[in-house]
Amino acid sequence: MNAIKRNIPNIITLANLTCGLFAIIFAFQGDLKVASFCVFLGAFFDFFDGLAARLLKVSGELGKQLDSMADMVTFGVAPGFILYHWMFDLNHPYLLEKSQLYGFFFPELFALLIPILSAYRLANFNIDTRQTTSFIGLPTPALAIFIACIPFISIDQFPIFSNLTFLSIIAIIMPLLLVAEIPLFSLKFSASENLTSRLNIFRITLILAAVILLFVFQFAAIPFIVILYLILSLLNNIL
Repeated sequence: MNAIKRNIPNIITLANLTCGLFAIIFAFQGDLKVASFCVFLGAFFDFFDGLAARLLKVSGELGKQLDSMADMVTFGVAPGFILYHWMFDLNHPYLLEKSQLYGFFFPELFALLIPILSAYRLANFNIDTRQTTSFIGLPTPALAIFIACIPFISIDQFPIFSNLTFLSIIAIIMPLLLVAEIPLFSLKFSASENLTSRLNIFRITLILAAVILLFVFQFAAIPFIVILYLILSLLNNIL
């Protein structure tokens, strides 16, 4: 029974990893919406594996390392391939089979910065003692969700997400934010902290704005929520 209890968080982490693997498979099959849904599901499991570890008091080094490996697949490799195939389809709209072209495809290759810099961030996160209550750089799940929402966005309403130049900029800047030395607050409220503190006001502002934006714009709101998170974190740092 103790062995089962000890491995419950690890099983949830492996569920996250499985979602990432399925996301990659569906991305290669061209079903980017299902691939993105798998990333969202992986984020759900990623939230609950840490919660389960804390509730069961079974956190350990194995779970920490396993979590990073699962996150690398679900929040690094999978969104990288989703963006790659999204840009590829925009760049080659009349190509029925991707296998008809050989070699490297530009600017789609910029999407590979996502898994490359995600790997660096996740490895650095495990050894960085400064990120126990906050983040240094954009968390990988935030970037993954940012990318995963793109296939669900209506191009008629937001044509900018079909612009290869804009997508190339996103593919470069967003991964760089993963490794940027920018302090970002977490959404974890502390019982010892005053609810009306500046940081908690920023947290509440972000949560309320996220709910409103999601209600109005659905998936198209997610990129703006991530950008708002960055802006509020920078304001918190300045003030």
